[in-house]
Amino acid sequence: MSAVLPLLDRLHRTGRFAYGFAQTDADLEDSLALRHRVFVSEMGAQAHGGPNRETDALDAYCLHVIVRDAHTREMVASTRVLTHEAAIAAGGFYSAHEFDIDRVLACPGRFLEIGRTCVAAEHRHGGAITALWSGLAELVRSDHYDHLIGCASIDLRDGLGHAHAICRRIHAQAASDATRRVRPYRQLPPAAEALPGSVCLPPLIKAYLRIGARVGGPPCHDPDFNVADVFMHLDLGALTPRYARHFLGAPKDMATPGRRLARVAL
Repeated sequence: MSAVLPLLDRLHRTGRFAYGFAQTDADLEDSLALRHRVFVSEMGAQAHGGPNRETDALDAYCLHVIVRDAHTREMVASTRVLTHEAAIAAGGFYSAHEFDIDRVLACPGRFLEIGRTCVAAEHRHGGAITALWSGLAELVRSDHYDHLIGCASIDLRDGLGHAHAICRRIHAQAASDATRRVRPYRQLPPAAEALPGSVCLPPLIKAYLRIGARVGGPPCHDPDFNVADVFMHLDLGALTPRYARHFLGAPKDMATPGRRLARVAL
């Protein structure tokens, strides 16, 4: 793999962590290995891509945002992003394989899809997720996207009742407008019984909601990864100043478009 990105061509330090884009074969392999450790070894997903790496055909079209421990250089978090133009070349967004997203894609503007987000278990309640979002915000600021979309997963090892309870809570809290609803192609099976009491939200879903993302509709069941996927949509044009500052680091009208980023080639 070789790529020269005009932005984030080095890791940027933020506290204990450093974030940037995968630039070398080693960067990408560390990201795929972390995905294997989280999705396959920990969560029981079906392995794709060979021993100790989790990958699929879309990786070749994506940029890969990585977070390392600034002291040990260990990979602690990663996500991949599919730009609007790369999605056209790839034949569509990953989300479109799980949901009918035509209503969302009818919105004017450019889309950026986030996927395969994973964080090492020992860093899920620290600054690693913040560093990951910092990398995404740099991309949004420089390359002028109008919408962020992606699937946020709910681990089904805690049971269907737990997943349904999370979905009810986030839908009540942040449902998309009816004109922007999505429809899952594979419904999540019903739970044998309702889960009483409150539930804790997964860290990634918390992060989405914190920056103002909306929940597109009912979840999709992904048996290969043993998760319930929730479609999330962040309309950057509709961000309040508070959320614009939180995600973009400045009022949205101060975010100046920069050069278009080249995708990472495998």
